[in-house]
Amino acid sequence: MEPLKSSSDVVFILMGAVMVLAMHSGFAFLELGTVRRKNQVNALVKILADFAVSTIAYFFIGYGVAYGAHFFAPATELAGKSGYELVKFFFLLTFAAAIPAIVSGGIAERARFHAQLAATFLLVSLVYPFFEGIVWNDHYGFQAWLEAAFGAKFHDFAGSVVVHAVGGWIGLAAVLLLGARRGRYSKTGAVAAHPPSSIPFLALGAWILTVGWFGFNVMSAQTLEKVSGLVALNSLMAMAGGTLAALVAGRNDPGFVHNGPLAGLVAICAGSDLMHPVGALATGAVAGGLFVVLFTVTQNRWKIDDVLGVWPLHGLCGAWGGIAAGIFGSAALGGMGGVSLASQAIGTGAGIAVALTGGFAVYGLLKATMGLRLDPESEFNGADLSLHRISASPERETLW
Repeated sequence: MEPLKSSSDVVFILMGAVMVLAMHSGFAFLELGTVRRKNQVNALVKILADFAVSTIAYFFIGYGVAYGAHFFAPATELAGKSGYELVKFFFLLTFAAAIPAIVSGGIAERARFHAQLAATFLLVSLVYPFFEGIVWNDHYGFQAWLEAAFGAKFHDFAGSVVVHAVGGWIGLAAVLLLGARRGRYSKTGAVAAHPPSSIPFLALGAWILTVGWFGFNVMSAQTLEKVSGLVALNSLMAMAGGTLAALVAGRNDPGFVHNGPLAGLVAICAGSDLMHPVGALATGAVAGGLFVVLFTVTQNRWKIDDVLGVWPLHGLCGAWGGIAAGIFGSAALGGMGGVSLASQAIGTGAGIAVALTGGFAVYGLLKATMGLRLDPESEFNGADLSLHRISASPERETLW
């Protein structure tokens, strides 16, 4: 039987859970600053409601799917434990809830509110925990097969693939099924610009996410005994690399600059406990440039209206992070070793396959049953009619 964790471990992982919970306000402000002003309140409500639905879905279904555990014992029995398993659930919930928060940015400004809540429940209760259990709880023999075939399991310390790539590729499926915002692309091929409504709010969201990310990564050790300063330093180096690469590639554009550190931090999650800091810097720099280039191509050439660029930021940079762990985590490049590039590539591909399959299944089902898009009138006015205005006064109505 595993010994009870110390009270220090309980506080350690609780601090991590609170820091990642705070990151959800970063998701909210990042989306708030990017969407048009008429959709700002909708964005705020959506992120908070998604987190609440995620909590219910993960508590009753998702955590059991991933780890075969539940909290249906009497409260006296739950309270009699160290409390570690309870705060560990809280910590892992904040990861699970990042999936709909990521998707939210891609489908902003034209998705039906209640349809997104339904998607959140299905994604957090079934799709995400399915892959989470495969990678982090050795379900279905996938990790054992990789270890036997290539000498190492798929390594994803803090979720470059399990969380970010999965969320980004689900977001791509949702965006493709929804279609572009009305007026975004003309029949002649012209692109109508929808610039961010508030760079200060966008920057605030990016900073909140950046600070919280050190809880996301460092506290993924889950106990004080396993905590590593290398994770913190590598996260810092990847953040710097992503910022500077986005600054250069984005030609000082403030939207790109503030997404640069996020791109670097997405990519470093998988190998933050393995890489040399110089490898982390390179990983973050590649991710920052990758985001800028692919965001521009996605929006302007491929005409995919991914409002916050969640597919290039989370989907592609997360996939790069999974591969980068196999490159810069190797002993030959100064890393800790014990990682296989083949296992990293296969594990990353498996995450993408699960995400696309689950994303198209969930959003395709909802599109066929309850519909995904707002009706033209409510989309034009920037209001989802399923969100009731808090007041009939003209001053309050303009906020919606």
